[in-house]
Parts: sequence; C-alpha cells; structure tokens
Amino acid sequence: MPLPLSSLRVLDLTRLLPGPYCTMLLADFGAEVIKIEEPGLGDYARWYGNEWNGESALFASLNRNKKSVTLNLKTEAGKNIFREMVQRADVVIESFRPGTMERLGLGYDALKKINPGLIYCAITGYGQDGPYADQAGHDLNYISYAGLLALQGEREGKPVLPAVQIADLGGGAMMAVAGILLALRARDQTGRGQLVDISMLDGVISWMQTILPHYLATGKEPVRGELPLSGGLACYSVYETADHRYLAVGALEPKFWKNFCHGIGRGDLIPRLQATPAEQEEMKKIIAAAIKKQTLSHWMNVFAGKDACVSPVLNMDEMVRDPQVLHRRMIEDTKHPSVGNVRLPGIPIKLSEAAGTIRSFAPSLGEHNQEYLQELGYNEEQILRFREENII
Repeated sequence: MPLPLSSLRVLDLTRLLPGPYCTMLLADFGAEVIKIEEPGLGDYARWYGNEWNGESALFASLNRNKKSVTLNLKTEAGKNIFREMVQRADVVIESFRPGTMERLGLGYDALKKINPGLIYCAITGYGQDGPYADQAGHDLNYISYAGLLALQGEREGKPVLPAVQIADLGGGAMMAVAGILLALRARDQTGRGQLVDISMLDGVISWMQTILPHYLATGKEPVRGELPLSGGLACYSVYETADHRYLAVGALEPKFWKNFCHGIGRGDLIPRLQATPAEQEEMKKIIAAAIKKQTLSHWMNVFAGKDACVSPVLNMDEMVRDPQVLHRRMIEDTKHPSVGNVRLPGIPIKLSEAAGTIRSFAPSLGEHNQEYLQELGYNEEQILRFREENII
C-alpha cells in the first residue's frame, strides 16, 4: 500500500523544533516536504552541533525524508518563485511572528488567491490574535503562561524546567499535524483550503486535562507537589534505591497497590491508599526507607512478573538498549552515505497497512534547488543567475 500522504506536497518555512517535528511526521508517512530555507544560512538547527561529520544530529533527525530549496523571500524574484511553488502545493507551514508573511506579501489571504485549496498552517507562541500575539517567546514562556510551569517540581522547591519541550512539541507540532489533517479532510468535502492557526500556549492549556477541569469546577488553586499525579500520592512517585538509582512507582489502582505493598514487605499500608495528604507524606517516607535498603536490580527482580506498575528510571544508554524500545523500532539503525552507520529516533505512529518509513536523510542546504526550479520551467542560465544574485 502506498504511504497515506504520498500525494501531499508541503512547503515548510519553519525552523528549529515545532514546525520541523510536525513536517517530519508528515514526511515519514509519504508527504513531499520541501524546506524553504534562507540562502547561506538555512534552518538554524543545522548549526546545533556537529555530530555527523560537522552536521547536527538534531537537524538530521528532524529533517529526514525532506528536500531543501533556498529562496530569498526578501527579493521580488524569490517571492515570485515561491508563489509559483504555492500553485503546486497542498500545504504551507510557517512559524514566523504574526504579520511577517503579510509584510512580505505572502500571507494566507494573498496565497489563497493563487491556490484556493491551500492549507496554510501558522505555528506561533500565542496565536494570530490577542494581546500577546506579537510577543517573542520560547517553550519556557508558553508553559509559564499556561500555569503548567508553576506546578512542575516539588512542594517546597522552585518550579522545575521539563527536560523536553512540552509547548513546542505537544502544544505546537502535534496540534499542527492534527490541524493540517483536519483541514485536508475538510478540503476533500468542500474543495476549499483554510488557515490553521496554532498557538503553543493554547495547546499546552488543552493538555492540562487532569488539572484544569478540577480547578474550573471548584476554584481551588492546585499546589506544586500536591497534585495526585505529581507528588501528592505515595503510590505514584519516584524512590531512590541503595545504589543511588531510582524506582518509578505508579500503583494507582488497589490491585497494583496491594502487590506493591506486599513486594516491599509493608502490607500494613494497603488500607491507606486513599489516605489524607498528611498521611501520604508519612507513607512516602516509609516507602522511601524500605526502597533505599536494596538496589534497583533487587527491586526489579522482586517485581518481575507482578502487576505493580513498577519500572526502573532508565538513563539514555539503557533506554536505547531496552528490549521493548528495540522491538518497537523506536531506535532506527540506518546507513548514511558519507557518515556510515547512524541511529535515529524511530517513527512513533504505527499503521498496520501503511507504515511510515525513513527513506532519505536530511538534505544539504539548497540540495534540491535545481530539481524544483526546473520543474517550474527555469533553465540552467536562469538558475545560475539566481545563485549569483543571492535569490536562491
């Protein structure tokens, strides 16, 4: 079966993380993703490290299966080439501040006149409108406005930065994928394209389903370290072992809690699963003392084959060798023509009939200029002139 997005052409103006992750997922499932990059510089992620013979491993992962065309959109010739490419595209995705593309004459209202079926996706921190629309920001700022950062960490400590970019990926990239696919489905029904307005702040707020509905219903302000799933329950926490490793315990349900308590030799705690906050703190100290007496491997042997929702806190080296991770092909071993054997994060969406694939490596800057300019009808002499005039 052909890949499900193999008929889709995407013009990707995004850089760094949210947009490229979105278009990576589209490309993995067959979309023809053409990165439109600034001549001589390109996506900033190209320069974030030099792990692959001077190339960035981050860029290589995020931009697999894509093609690269350089265009100087500050020149009239560059804009005209882009407009010609839009005529043959299904999707344009960008992550500039609101108004940037409009000032270039390339905003959605202008482009939909060229291609009425165009899906135009804009990923921004705060959306296309509202009092914060023009503000600069990064992942940290979006999760702080969302109220999420205030709840990260322990009760008496300061807010803790998450190790992955929640707003960029969850609030931005994944929402953009969903928005684009929804808009494409709507186009199947109406023949018309539309604007997909993705705010990373909006996305993070939407993610807070285990916190926000309770607050909206009760008006009770949640407290860092006291939420049931982030520090408030003894049955759902992380405990240090004798060898200074950590055991993750997620024994929320009575049957799991019972097995866990028996495993650590504290059956007396079983009736206290739903104890008061003060008692939960006391139980955490009791459990911590018990877990601290033995090594991580000891506890994994104790709980092997038992339904207690207990797992080791793995480091990166352990994770990439974990049998479940390997079985699900979440670490892909591939061969790069110049670098040799390399490993990339795998494809997280599994389709039974049309599995996504890693078909090509991230492109060099402007690698596909010739291909697409010739498709538009430009000859060798014109392409050479475009290079000399810094248009491509």
